[in-house]
Amino acid sequence: MSMPLVFPLGFLFFLLIWVIVVYNGLVKIRQMVRESWSGIDTELKRRYDLIPNVVEVVKGYATHEKELFTAVTEARNQAVASTGDTSSQAKDERHLVTSMRQLLAVAESYPDLKASKHYLDLQDELSNTEDRIQAARRFFNANVRDLNTKVESFPSNLIASLFNFEKEDFFEVEKAVIRNVVDISFTDNP
Repeated sequence: MSMPLVFPLGFLFFLLIWVIVVYNGLVKIRQMVRESWSGIDTELKRRYDLIPNVVEVVKGYATHEKELFTAVTEARNQAVASTGDTSSQAKDERHLVTSMRQLLAVAESYPDLKASKHYLDLQDELSNTEDRIQAARRFFNANVRDLNTKVESFPSNLIASLFNFEKEDFFEVEKAVIRNVVDISFTDNP
């Protein structure tokens, strides 16, 4: 082989190896995003299974809150049926979380219910599930961040666009709250 051919062939070989490495890295991250979404989905199903039990227990004590029970049930059913993209799932989850907060707030006004062992066990289970959902969501969002960074960063963005890798949406259930700095004054002037 002549010397003038070695350099171009070496460069092409290096380029091919680089494309393979970057492509495999993108595939790995995409699989991690899918796996971590599966973790969220598992925990959401766990929550969906707990909600009817909580509603039934509260319903036994708070019989006049019929509209709230219907709203929680509808929000749960909507969240269970949501199979769209991450942002539409997050929207349905926000609605469900809001409904559940209202239900738990109503439950607080019934001392007998708050003392019920069955209700307390369900509330603990729901709280544990919410913690697990948050952990799964953080893991998912970290994987999405890594994928989106690769998809947008040069030179891996060249391979990503060539093989149709796309950015993913973060799973954000709670709306971001803008925190203002509190103005604290130690003077008497308002």
